Amino acid sequence: MKNKLLIAILAAVTFGGFGRLLAQAPAPASAPSSSWTITPAVVSQYMLRGVRLGGLSAQPVIEYTEGPLTVGLWNNIPLADRVPGQSNPEIDPYASYTMELAKDLTFQPGFILYLYPAARKKDGFYKMTFEPSVALNYTIEGIKLTPKLYYDTVLKQTLIEGSVAYSVPLKEIGTELAFLGQWGTFKGKDILENSSPATKNWGEYWLAGVTLPFQLDKQSKLSIGWAYTKGRDNFLKTGSAPKSVNTSAVGRGVVTVAYSFSL
Repeated sequence: MKNKLLIAILAAVTFGGFGRLLAQAPAPASAPSSSWTITPAVVSQYMLRGVRLGGLSAQPVIEYTEGPLTVGLWNNIPLADRVPGQSNPEIDPYASYTMELAKDLTFQPGFILYLYPAARKKDGFYKMTFEPSVALNYTIEGIKLTPKLYYDTVLKQTLIEGSVAYSVPLKEIGTELAFLGQWGTFKGKDILENSSPATKNWGEYWLAGVTLPFQLDKQSKLSIGWAYTKGRDNFLKTGSAPKSVNTSAVGRGVVTVAYSFSL
């Protein structure tokens, strides 16, 4: 049970997973520079950076864009097959600002505030953590490369992530196939509230996925995605005790269905 609690904390406080990426896809091209986007989404598994947090889950998002500024609110609501020890619900306000450095090159600072209203500190949960990040986005020959650095100030966790994205037009049906690949490595030095000595966690993960969006009208679209993600070399260690394997760092396929409506 203790290991499952640690696993849930680690995964819940890192921002990733195919469901998030799909649900937060850009608004339709016809949307104005200032817009609201509401995206109800459902995922078949809640996988976050190679760690399984649960089964069927609702992950609604509301997002506001004003030119280069993006602010939003992401939520996770478990619907089935909950992982024991996880604190629900999860509510994540986030923001980012995109600055153009050169042709096809942008710099993007941002942050995520992780909130767990029902978290119990006596069980080792933090009620809140804060994770700033910086990213570069470079596009060459239609391929988007994004190295990104995160640091959680509460968990003392550093995470390095790289992603590659590429779209293949499907002109016959008026859409495209959007492919995504991702790899990351992390190390957290204090992932458990009130742990003395501190509990550490480290590991790696990767993801490969594809999304098929359908533009329904000028303001809305339906996106269907599938991805396979896997965690590896994921370990937990408290003080001088021997390290233990994180058994929830697994490989799973995830189906995501998201509907986006822009105002």
